[in-house]
Amino acid sequence: MSIHSSLRGVNTLVGQRSVLTRTERLERLKKEGRFDPETDSPQGLPKVRTNFRVKSKKKEEEEEEGEVKEEE
Repeated sequence: MSIHSSLRGVNTLVGQRSVLTRTERLERLKKEGRFDPETDSPQGLPKVRTNFRVKSKKKEEEEEEGEVKEEE
């Protein structure tokens, strides 16, 4: 039996955005050192990857434990 749409959470449509705004792209490019606001033009910016899939801490810990065991 499915849940009625009025009983669902409020933020069901909020998720990871696949496109960054121009200001977000500029900030990220500045951090990476790929954009200089004094010499570069804000038009025709290069693409910037978004963080879609982030490794869970559980998987990272298992991999680190496996590496430590192999080193011993």
